[in-house]
Amino acid sequence: MRRLLLTLGGAAALAVPAAAAAASHQTAFIPNDPLLSHQWYLAQTKAFDFWPQIPALPTVRVAVVDSGLDGGHPEFAHRVLASKSFVGGSPLSDSKGHGTFVAGEIAAAANNGQGIAGIAFPAQLLIAKVVGSDGSIPLTAEANAIRWAADRGARVINLSLAGLRDPLNPRRDSYSSLEAAAIRYAYRKGTLVVAAAGNADQAPRTPWNFAGYPAALPHVLGVSALTIAGDVPSFSNRDVLYDDISAPGSEIFSALPRALTASRPSCPDQGYSNCGSTEFRHAEGTSFSAPMVTAAAALVLAYKPALHPDQVAWILERAATDMTGATGCRACPTGRDRLSGWGRLDVNAALIKATAGPIPRGDTREPDDDAGWEASRALGARGRVLATIDYWDDPVDVYGLHLRRGQRLSVSVSSAEGVSSNLLLWKPGTIRVGDQSPENLRRRVAQSAHSGPVQNIRGYEAPVERPRRRRRRPPRRSRFPVGARLRRRCVPRA
Repeated sequence: MRRLLLTLGGAAALAVPAAAAAASHQTAFIPNDPLLSHQWYLAQTKAFDFWPQIPALPTVRVAVVDSGLDGGHPEFAHRVLASKSFVGGSPLSDSKGHGTFVAGEIAAAANNGQGIAGIAFPAQLLIAKVVGSDGSIPLTAEANAIRWAADRGARVINLSLAGLRDPLNPRRDSYSSLEAAAIRYAYRKGTLVVAAAGNADQAPRTPWNFAGYPAALPHVLGVSALTIAGDVPSFSNRDVLYDDISAPGSEIFSALPRALTASRPSCPDQGYSNCGSTEFRHAEGTSFSAPMVTAAAALVLAYKPALHPDQVAWILERAATDMTGATGCRACPTGRDRLSGWGRLDVNAALIKATAGPIPRGDTREPDDDAGWEASRALGARGRVLATIDYWDDPVDVYGLHLRRGQRLSVSVSSAEGVSSNLLLWKPGTIRVGDQSPENLRRRVAQSAHSGPVQNIRGYEAPVERPRRRRRRPPRRSRFPVGARLRRRCVPRA
């Protein structure tokens, strides 16, 4: 059985009306945790503004794939559902401190009268330890941890880690098919993956113009950093396509393993970052921006559990505060940009948008972003597909079609007014529709004549080969990849 691929891509111009006004609350909820004043980022992201008091919400499983957790820390009492180490040792010990810091931002007990307040108060933690004793992160450990978390029902996975991406130098680029396959696996399980865009101290130059992996993989929500003033710090990786949203990432305050703060016994706030080493007392990095977005995603899912991962990402992005000179980022132009993505995380606006809508339809065929085994299952002789494409987050959909030799094919794509897309048909055996080499481009067998909301390929006839023998054989089928690609962006901000 051979396959022909149909690729669909376009510039989705979703006509989305402005979000409804926020429900009027007399006062925003303020947790009673005594170290709340150190968490300046809660006010900037409007973490608790949606509720007048802390509500009872269903729990949401959130995985932290990192250096482990101080399992005895009082902030995480009864908060850890499951844990596993993929590098040896106990997952509930954290000699590096990074994982405990990240988990504190997400799920430290809120409104319990001690310490700090995590943003995702309904979160149950899945702790996956992937950082070795030498500080390295084996790719096999990371990939296995992602799959483990997805299998245990994680709705959100936080990856505050990044490998260098350099599309101009393949030798330096750290793309991993193992990591990409694990991300696809998690997405199929209904998990949203949130990842740090990466820090330039790992790159040849500062600032660096490419988000790292896995933030630069399909269906991953990439997060860049902002300063207190709203500027994008030089360490935060820039990227035109993969910086999706930004969140505070300088002078962040959170929990730390008590073993790491014990070296400063005179410090009264044992177990918190102001009692840690300098790197934690003045913590900065996209590693500490991503957990805020992860926590916001968990709140949206607690409020609207039926949402698909791509819908949650869309809500967070389109509810973000556009960063411009007026909001503190002097280098950020109006609209989505390579520095701050769609803008600064706004938890309150995201919950309003999740409640008031409208929200694009969830695409149940995802991920279907390339040919080969990544393509969506074959369509029947006659069929209709309801799908979504988005220039920034999902620019290509690929479907496999079975054709007999000599059979004719007609395909039509209808989109909303203002959407610009392209429809292409590829030969059987195509593996990568994004490969722009002359050899691969010759694998295209048909293409819609022009871009626009309606696309057609009509009357294509599958090639007929001359039989080598005279005896009759049953007709063979070819499977053709069909796909759509977004060409330009035309998405008004709500």
